[in-house]
Amino acid sequence: MSKRLGKGLDALIPSLSVNDDDKIVEISLKELRPNPYQPRKNFDHESIQELAESISQHGVIQPIIVRKVLKGYEIIAGERRYRASEVAGKKTIPTVIRSFTDQQVMEIALIENVQRENLNALEVATAYQALMEEFKMTQEELATKVGKSRSHIANFLRLLSLPDAVKEHVSRGTLSMGHARSLVSVKKEEVIIALANKAIEQEWNVRQLEEAVQNLDKKKEDSTKSKTKKTDPYLVDVEETLRDRFQTTVKIKHSNKDKGKIELNYYSKQDLERLLEMLNQM
Repeated sequence: MSKRLGKGLDALIPSLSVNDDDKIVEISLKELRPNPYQPRKNFDHESIQELAESISQHGVIQPIIVRKVLKGYEIIAGERRYRASEVAGKKTIPTVIRSFTDQQVMEIALIENVQRENLNALEVATAYQALMEEFKMTQEELATKVGKSRSHIANFLRLLSLPDAVKEHVSRGTLSMGHARSLVSVKKEEVIIALANKAIEQEWNVRQLEEAVQNLDKKKEDSTKSKTKKTDPYLVDVEETLRDRFQTTVKIKHSNKDKGKIELNYYSKQDLERLLEMLNQM
């Protein structure tokens, strides 16, 4: 198993690593089928083509991991190598056969992709939800499984409440995870969509979108007049640091004589408890 996967997969399923004692067999590509729990829906064509060229010259260096199913074999790890072998015109591929439960297969597919950062935010969120529903996991149990914090899990799951049009933008990458997270607190679907479209059209960064969300309930004499607010670069940097640390909207309000206040937004009782827990640990 590639070291790029870190310790997550090895800790979850130690037998996933291929060693010298393993029996490597050549299996026909026709007998293989992709992992049905694979959260990644889009594979980069260019990277598959590059891998196919390498396989044509050097063969498949690292065997893929499969499990025996009713009809043929199911890929546990190595779907890119399988797809690239098809492109390269290979008839067989070196494999190691393992025995895994459905839950293990699902976890492996998720962790492998998340650690390789091949999934977009919506694919990760959908995979997290599927794991929790399929195997009756709590957020904390899932966080332990995938090596993430509970707040990380909660933030991704909140994305699933967004309108489909906005989720599509996140999937395509026209809106970032930070943009999407800023919109979760808005209640009206039409307002969410309007803000998302405006953020894309005007190329707002996350902070600008957050300010637009915060100003929704404020009355303005001229709604079409844009106001340029002078900000301290240092405070902007601190806000970004705190936003990443607490995984929520953060606002620093600076007054005269170096005084001010820091506001942390929460969107549910559970979210508030998460923030209080983090603050108590500091």
